[in-house]
Amino acid sequence: MTEYARPKALANAVNDPKKLPLLLGIPAIWFAFWAFITMTAGETMTKIFEFIPLFDWAHVHEGEHVIAHSDFFSTWFVDMTFVPIAAAVVIIFFLSLKNFLNDIHENAVLEGKTDKTTLNYKEFFQALIRVIPVVLKHDKFNECEANKDRATPHMMVLYSFIGLFIVTAVCGIMLYLGGLPGPYSQLNPIKWLANIAGVALVIGSGLMIKNRLDKKDDQITYYKDWFILGIVFALGLTGMLTEMARLAHMAYLSYFLYYLHLIAIFNLFAFLPFSKMAHLVYRLAAMTYAEYSNRK
Repeated sequence: MTEYARPKALANAVNDPKKLPLLLGIPAIWFAFWAFITMTAGETMTKIFEFIPLFDWAHVHEGEHVIAHSDFFSTWFVDMTFVPIAAAVVIIFFLSLKNFLNDIHENAVLEGKTDKTTLNYKEFFQALIRVIPVVLKHDKFNECEANKDRATPHMMVLYSFIGLFIVTAVCGIMLYLGGLPGPYSQLNPIKWLANIAGVALVIGSGLMIKNRLDKKDDQITYYKDWFILGIVFALGLTGMLTEMARLAHMAYLSYFLYYLHLIAIFNLFAFLPFSKMAHLVYRLAAMTYAEYSNRK
């Protein structure tokens, strides 16, 4: 990951414990600034958005005394932050994986471990389709006795992220295309999925942390392991506590927890190509190449 991800300085910073205050401090300042704008400059922002057809600055929430986190941190600022980050992450992964695949293919050809002379990306994609069910079932984990106790927590985290991705996509469609801003009823099926995935993320990441602590002697744990485990656990925990505080009508506590939640999201996604979480992408690419290349 540190070999292929660029910029190199950011890859080194993510894996350096001395840089952690900086990695947390930058999004903390960023979100605090835009929260201040959201809460104090509503009239100004409304006037600015009047010049943008089809878009409104303020999302209307039904009912009295509704605690809506977009009143603390505008949804527009959330998207302004994370849409460019998502685009940058995709570009970084694309360039990194291109070099990664070229290198492992060159090495496989050099050592005679494949009968493929060139990389055919159409066939590679077909191999990817065959590999995905193996990943989703965690077959490789279950085949290894030493890793069987880690399979369930890994699957819980994996499926919780898939579920939360679906929730984010559906809520975005409901907001921007359907004109239906949150918060949504607890009876809404999308809330069921969000709550189940959120609880699974907390429990799964918590079990992964427990496994690390229980294997101090026979399993070496590095800072990069704790960094991603801490971020994932913080992401799930702050998300669930934010909702619980909102349902308990504790507005300021809910807003503060949401602020911490945004910082955790930033650290997870902005540094995704450089943290250990990137192994999901590289591992998938390596497994797909092995399937594609008839690796010997």
